[in-house]
Amino acid sequence: MGNRTSSAAQGNQGSRQPDKRRRIVVACLSVVAQYGVAATTHRKIAAAAGVPLGLTTYYFARLDDLLYAAFAEFASDGSASFADDLRAAASPEDAVTVLVAFILAGQKRGNAESVITHELYTLAAREERFRGITQQWMHANRAALGRLFDEDTVRMLDPLIEGLTIHGLLGVSEPDADLVERAIRRIVRL
Repeated sequence: MGNRTSSAAQGNQGSRQPDKRRRIVVACLSVVAQYGVAATTHRKIAAAAGVPLGLTTYYFARLDDLLYAAFAEFASDGSASFADDLRAAASPEDAVTVLVAFILAGQKRGNAESVITHELYTLAAREERFRGITQQWMHANRAALGRLFDEDTVRMLDPLIEGLTIHGLLGVSEPDADLVERAIRRIVRL
């Protein structure tokens, strides 16, 4: 019976471990959004996750590995969400509406997802390992756009989406749904 109790206890701990690992990854993104990659530490992540510091280093000995896991999951979730939104569009006309909403949501001040995205871009610009995450993300987003638009249009839309989001987020221009829609329509020729 001692072995069964021990196995049951280990089974319970084993079932909670993925939850703790997941909490650490989610907390990492929260810390990145609040402090930036440069100020992200195992200690801040552990505090945000509500776990002992040693647990963060148990799962991720190097902070770089934790950042990689967090950004990879973030990018995967982001591209899946973008594809889901575009799947609701039955036509290029419907896609314009979806894209306008997507850009305006990304321009909102305090948008943690946009901040995390740009932290990833900065890291990817410096470190090849992280560039693979951004390239996969861009490829997935372009594939989602490619369901509704030709290749040249997709290659123009993708950076337009990024650029308008950045400008709105940084306050270069106020969010303007009409301008965003006109810009998209010029590219897609609708």
